Amino acid sequence: MSDLAPSRLWTMRAAFAALVLSILFFRLLPLQTSAGGLIWPDLPLAFALAWSVRRPEYVPTVLLALAFLLADLLLQRPPGLWALLALIACEQVKLQSRALRDSTFAAEMVAVAAWIVGVGLAYRIILAILLVNVPPFGLDVIQTGVTVMAYPLVVAITHLVMGVRKATPNDVGGKGVRS
Repeated sequence: MSDLAPSRLWTMRAAFAALVLSILFFRLLPLQTSAGGLIWPDLPLAFALAWSVRRPEYVPTVLLALAFLLADLLLQRPPGLWALLALIACEQVKLQSRALRDSTFAAEMVAVAAWIVGVGLAYRIILAILLVNVPPFGLDVIQTGVTVMAYPLVVAITHLVMGVRKATPNDVGGKGVRS
């Protein structure tokens, strides 16, 4: 049976939505009791980029846009700005997915890290242009770095636990076209 059967496709899309919702749920829990807390990686972005490289059809544009917009609203960020930048990054990674699938993990890591850094810098620059209070630069650098460092773990979870693997040249899409 094809890996891209409609039931598998929709199951994986629902799994991605559930994954993002559970990450947001745990991020909103008041688990931090001290004033200076931990800085967590942006896991929804990391998972979206990992899935965009491995199986772009599992994360359609509408699903990504809704997930990132919900994250903006729940995490009290300016609505739509991070969502737009993250969506642009994911869509560009989808366009590069065939080349990234054929390359080594190091090349994928460099490409994804560049997009994570680019999204972080663009977000900060746009907030500064719009005269919105921006968090301290050091915190943004640390969160970006932590997100980049978490990417290999995200890929491992994606591959081993969730079964989202890179497409092979023999995989045939739902319309009979090789992916």
